[in-house]
Amino acid sequence: MLRRPTRLPLVGYVYPRQAPSGVSLIEILVVIAIIGILAAVVVPAVMSRPDEARVVAAKQDIANIGQALELYRLDNYSYPTESQGLQALLAPPTIAPLAPNWKPGGYLRRSPTDPWGRPYVYRIAPDGGSYEILSYGVDGQPGGTGFAADISSKGL
Repeated sequence: MLRRPTRLPLVGYVYPRQAPSGVSLIEILVVIAIIGILAAVVVPAVMSRPDEARVVAAKQDIANIGQALELYRLDNYSYPTESQGLQALLAPPTIAPLAPNWKPGGYLRRSPTDPWGRPYVYRIAPDGGSYEILSYGVDGQPGGTGFAADISSKGL
């Protein structure tokens, strides 16, 4: 039987090194430092604006409630009365005037509360032709300035 000669490494030949796989500790520390620097710059800028965000959210809520009121009026020929309130958008009114074409499922998904946890104020004109939805802002009192100012559907 003939044996095949074994190969011996070449003398003086330098074998190529394989590139290291994975991530080094230094690279991880650099990434964490970059994230920390970004957080130190961005977080204070965002965290100083929660009241502004609540005002914007209240304006959006008031606009959505206004759209629901318009749909209610189209279906039932009038806006809910003040005594029926915004609850008429969640469940069919039980006091006159009843809503003959009330949409199954309602006009809103949840009871409307402002970003400060208080219910919106619903007012309707004596002739029933217009309405106003209000949030009294951060202080919950009529009037005020700055973030305590009233947010009204009339001003949108």
